Amino acid sequence: MTTQTHTSLISAEQLQALQRSGQPLAVFDCSFDLMQPEAGRAQFEQAHIPGARYVHLDTDLSAKTPGSGPAASSGRHPLPSREWFAAWLGCAGVHNGMQAVVYDRNGVNFCGRLWWMLKWVGHDHVAVLDGGLQAWLDSGGATASGLSARASSTVFDLRPPLVDLVTSAQVLAGLNNGHQTLVDARATPRYKGEVEPLDPVAGHIPGALNRPFQLNLGADGRFKPAAQLKSEFESLLADSDPGTVVHHCGSGVSAVPNLLAMAIAGLGNTSLYAGSWSEWCSDPTRPVAQG
Repeated sequence: MTTQTHTSLISAEQLQALQRSGQPLAVFDCSFDLMQPEAGRAQFEQAHIPGARYVHLDTDLSAKTPGSGPAASSGRHPLPSREWFAAWLGCAGVHNGMQAVVYDRNGVNFCGRLWWMLKWVGHDHVAVLDGGLQAWLDSGGATASGLSARASSTVFDLRPPLVDLVTSAQVLAGLNNGHQTLVDARATPRYKGEVEPLDPVAGHIPGALNRPFQLNLGADGRFKPAAQLKSEFESLLADSDPGTVVHHCGSGVSAVPNLLAMAIAGLGNTSLYAGSWSEWCSDPTRPVAQG
């Protein structure tokens, strides 16, 4: 059997072929709603890709108690430790030789978090289902209902990270050194500080560029072609080196589609500020810009 590996995007048709091939595969549904945290689980139980397991942003992909994550990440969705997450993966039935596929119903807003976290613990064979559940349905893919598939526990060996994580201290130091280009993935009114529905302070980190993460997708919900993404990001960055880019958003979740889009565009491995605006604005000594 020839093993197929996918490390960025996977189409619904490719996922169906993997299911037929019988190679080790883990599929995760990350659907979520920030305002109704249990809505995603209810949607999953109504309809999901057969064999998929549900993953909850707050309890599975974030540190469960304030301050329990690494110092590199606090804010509204602090990262758990790499060690904790590797153990969670083993309990979820994921081993190092397995292809993982993640999807949601939210334009990659939430499944991108799991894609990035798997890279963070050294697992390269993880891909986002391009177009999410809707693309699966459009391709004629079957659905199941009910609870998550039961998985047999295994061992996931923690390996060196394949992605770069930066801290608030590093972002602060980079504001004036010319070696950092911040890209904020929030909606433009939040970036400008005109509205702020989630965090106590409105505005953005001084000097940050704004690219709402939804701009990476076409009308069909799939990522735009690589050449188009490359052109759009080069226009945004102007003369800035793509290698200096640090992505952020409100809590380090919706920044990932921008990071993934730059990788698809061939612009390299960029960094994530996982604490993002919610961590940044928690310290009143850090500068804030509006407009």
